[in-house]
Amino acid sequence: MKRDKLVDYLRIDRWPTVWCPGCGNGIIMKAFIDAADQLNLEKDRVAVVSGIGCSSRVTGYLDFNTLHTLHGRGIAFATGVKLARPDFKVVVMGGDGDITAIGGNHFVHACRRNIDLTVIIFNNMIYGMTGGQHSPTTPEKHFASTMPFGNVETPFDIAQLALSAGATYVARSTVYHYALTVNYIKEGLLHRGMSVIEVFTNCHTYYGRYNNMKNSWEVLDYFKKNTVTLKKAQNMSEDELKGKIVIGVLKKEQKPDFYEKYRRIFALQSEV
Repeated sequence: MKRDKLVDYLRIDRWPTVWCPGCGNGIIMKAFIDAADQLNLEKDRVAVVSGIGCSSRVTGYLDFNTLHTLHGRGIAFATGVKLARPDFKVVVMGGDGDITAIGGNHFVHACRRNIDLTVIIFNNMIYGMTGGQHSPTTPEKHFASTMPFGNVETPFDIAQLALSAGATYVARSTVYHYALTVNYIKEGLLHRGMSVIEVFTNCHTYYGRYNNMKNSWEVLDYFKKNTVTLKKAQNMSEDELKGKIVIGVLKKEQKPDFYEKYRRIFALQSEV
């Protein structure tokens, strides 16, 4: 994408960003812009909602209808936007801590209800904005400021959580796999129902520094070496998959979304 075209989607007056040099959040933001541009989405008919965190600052830089809301409440706000404006593409962007910790219940119930949202989760496996605390996705035995001797908690598998809760489109990628990330976001935007795109991204400032990957390229190299495609994973044992990130489209199913079912009930009540 040419620079002039890219700038059309950004609030340049808010720059420079708060992100550390080399942070993967910018890669995911550009992937979203690329997806929106390739789909020729009208900016005025797209709403992007976020909560609190490094990645959640993205709504300040995107020139769409945007809401920067409370910690963990992005999905709740986005649900209201979608019900008020069902003709809008409503997107939620946030980190693994924001969406699966304090926002975990909102995430689970949005999947259960099959709300027509596109939720893009920036999974950097740590809390980046508040000091490098371990998050619900920090791998076991890996280090964080609150786990100086190694994480003892079993991490969430976000994609599997979305699948078990009822999301109808679930995909996973990494910032190393840029083209795949763009494609998954495009598919999520076109999908009717709850779409979850989990993107592993680098926080070399905290996660990387604590886990012997002090430079952004080292974390990207880690993603390169530790990812396997869904097709390849199907022929691997549980032991072989340990520590691996499985990327691909894990689910794509068409089912009535919440708004469609709500309108049916509303129509029936109106006839009484």
